[in-house]
Amino acid sequence: MNRRDILGIAEPLSEEPGAPSLYPLDRLPGVDRRRLETRPLTVKIVLENLIRNFDPDRLDRSLLLSVAHGDPIPPETELPFYPSRVLLQDFTGVPVLVDLTAIRTAAVSRGLPASRVNPVVPVDLIVDHSVQVDSFGARNSGLINLDREYQRNGERYDLLRWAQGGFTHLRVVPPGNGICHQVNLEYLATVASRRERDGVIEIFPDTLIGTDSHTTMVNGLGVLGWGAGGIEAEAAMLGEPCLLPPLEVVGVRLSGRLPEGATATDLVLTVTKALRQKGVVEKFVEFFGPGLDCLSVPDRATISNMCPEYGATAALFPIDGATIAYLTSTGRDPAHVREVEAYARRQGLWRDAATPSPRFDDELPIDLASIVPTVSGPRNPEESVSLSEAPRSFRTALEGYRREHPRPTTAPANGAGIPDGAVVIAAITSCTNTSNPSVMVGAGLIARKAVELGLAVPPHVKTSLAPGSKVVTAYLERANLMAPLEQLGFDLVGYGCTTCIGNSGPLPPAVARAVEASDAYVAAVLSGNRNFEARIHSQVRANYLASPMLVVAYALAGRFDLDLTKDPLGHARGGAPVYLRDLWPKSEEIRQLVDSSLDPQMFRDKYRTITQGDPHWDSLPSSGGPEYRWDPKSTYLRHPPYFSIPPPPPPVDGVLIQSARVLALLDDRVSTDHISPAGEIAVDSPAGRYLEGEGVRPADFNTYGTRRGNHEVMVRGTFANIRLKNRLAPGTEGGWTTHIPSGTRYTIYDAAERYRAEGIPLIVLAGASYGQGSSRDWAAKGPLLLGVRAVIAKSYERIHRGNLVGMGVLPLQFEPGEGWKELGLTGEESFSFRVPGGGASGPRATIEVTATRADGGVRKFSVRSRIDSAVELDYYRSGGLLPYTLGRLAA
Repeated sequence: MNRRDILGIAEPLSEEPGAPSLYPLDRLPGVDRRRLETRPLTVKIVLENLIRNFDPDRLDRSLLLSVAHGDPIPPETELPFYPSRVLLQDFTGVPVLVDLTAIRTAAVSRGLPASRVNPVVPVDLIVDHSVQVDSFGARNSGLINLDREYQRNGERYDLLRWAQGGFTHLRVVPPGNGICHQVNLEYLATVASRRERDGVIEIFPDTLIGTDSHTTMVNGLGVLGWGAGGIEAEAAMLGEPCLLPPLEVVGVRLSGRLPEGATATDLVLTVTKALRQKGVVEKFVEFFGPGLDCLSVPDRATISNMCPEYGATAALFPIDGATIAYLTSTGRDPAHVREVEAYARRQGLWRDAATPSPRFDDELPIDLASIVPTVSGPRNPEESVSLSEAPRSFRTALEGYRREHPRPTTAPANGAGIPDGAVVIAAITSCTNTSNPSVMVGAGLIARKAVELGLAVPPHVKTSLAPGSKVVTAYLERANLMAPLEQLGFDLVGYGCTTCIGNSGPLPPAVARAVEASDAYVAAVLSGNRNFEARIHSQVRANYLASPMLVVAYALAGRFDLDLTKDPLGHARGGAPVYLRDLWPKSEEIRQLVDSSLDPQMFRDKYRTITQGDPHWDSLPSSGGPEYRWDPKSTYLRHPPYFSIPPPPPPVDGVLIQSARVLALLDDRVSTDHISPAGEIAVDSPAGRYLEGEGVRPADFNTYGTRRGNHEVMVRGTFANIRLKNRLAPGTEGGWTTHIPSGTRYTIYDAAERYRAEGIPLIVLAGASYGQGSSRDWAAKGPLLLGVRAVIAKSYERIHRGNLVGMGVLPLQFEPGEGWKELGLTGEESFSFRVPGGGASGPRATIEVTATRADGGVRKFSVRSRIDSAVELDYYRSGGLLPYTLGRLAA
């Protein structure tokens, strides 16, 4: 049946033969057009999706009008949203394909055809997360790092080569071509998409989910999309909807224009702090107001990119003249660009001077004229301070560190070694900023002026340039700016995420030894989006986010504890001091050089062959056939065990979990990096010992991120971040805990194995914002495999809560004003969980918890289940989304 016939509102976009059909929102029966007109664009895009995919078995028709008018909707309502495509990167995408392959293997074992398990929507996987900065400061560093990437990851890439032919609707972009979000912005995103269904060509808003939290970057182009866990992405690939609660949209009103010297990076760091303070977790953000006229799509994309850092689900900008200009400038087909504008105008998604301001659930004003040069750090993206306040920010962090870690008595004397405050990493990295030609050209102009004055970067600074697409180096070459960047050490190290995701590579040996000898509190400055503890480099404790222009400036200074608004960052050949103001280019100079260096053909040329591999890729052995041949000797790819894990048992007399012990007792703001690190694997860690036992040399351990296809490595790496502070193991950092009641200190993995042998279920107690940061589903898979049955936290970040449900781990939330500290819990208690009244638990049910101390004392309290919907409850009862999906396919 053609679903469009249910509502009967489709019409052709134009009178031209072959024009696609659309589903005009203003033709919805009973709609009040005036009320619809002022609904947020986010709501309109979701409404169009509900109408086009309307299924009366999933959604009551009356809810369409409630969404259209902004009428109250019951909080337990689930809106089935079908993204039109899925975006993957290799760190999270390889596990997705491992899971999908395992589902196919399980399906075939049940007598189903292999073809039953295939993506039903387009899927793009861009390999961007595996390149590491091993070589830097040389013209051939990029090639050296690419060679090393293939040496380390051949097994993983073999799976991708097989998947290209083994699955339908899957496109793989090989290594060395760019970062997924920048490729999405510059090439993949259509803004308005066409697809044939039931013999009818339909046009509709381009929408997506991605297995990287920064999928929101494309919101800057007017495309609604957000990050999701790999488990949710797998379900969407197989045709399941994403279930949305009633939408709450916060409008950010932009006014004014950025002053001279301020950049889009400064703006997004300011926005991140403001929205974190506002509180937008599990809400949608939408930008509006006259200030939009002063922001290009690359500026907007920078702001949308850091949406996860301010906690929102998405951060949408409207479709307007800037959108059309960007599509044109990046080489999109002119006929398609015209169709995008025609569709947006007809569907009420177009913004211009006559467009009325939308009605939001809440608003936040931001005056662009108030933005000043800004950095954020040293541990969280929302810790933004003005450039002039940066030295004080650093000193405060240093003083706090030295109170707990006095300088070693064997430290080198003053003037020797590496001092506190030294910048040891300066990285122009990440799609967040390399997608914006203004700040990239600005960085090149600063480098050119510095070279002219005879400035140089001190030898203790590891410099790197890792753009998000090949277009960046093309226009820098045309602008004659690559040469001065290279003279300062910012040679190309690869087209990938590198330092932003922790693939900064080793420090030079002499620098690493000096930092270790004096326990120096050193800094990294990067143009990325995250700076959590131990994310960038294990020896770097102060990590600051900044624009590419400031990255170059701090590299020249070699220190972070300077006030670059007043102190010289170096001296010219004649000895005269050189200040940042002497190097900083005017915005008009930047604009002119951007205009003269970029053209649409440059984008067409670079993206024409993006799916074609280089000789490395083409030489990979690739097994054919519909079923993947698992290699039992592989240390990168193992058949996952999720289908052999029994689902949670049903409550007996209301008891959900009996006599559980606490594996980890955690404070606020524990990130998914803390739970499942992506970086290096230590030799003396459980994962390192496992790999050595499998015959892998330490030099070939690679990283946790690249080993996500092997559950044996990943379960041993869960809670293994070297900066994790587990209050059950006071005085330690890293993956340590105390076994209760024996009091024996173990690694978390070894303790979990002892508890498993004793038949004891496990829980985690945590503070606020548990699971912030990356979308990585291993932060839920790992705890499950450790034996964790439930987590109790003050609050959750959106993606991680969903991942826990998707893996059959019960997320529970303390009542407002309560937490493990407030309740006087120590983590040494035994915990039992019961549904009041002895029945089964439903969505958002109250759960009674009894904590029993060793002396027999009891503390009772209530928590709220964060299984938020009936469908999520089905996932949980099935043992997670993967067994649930397999059951649906079998049925």
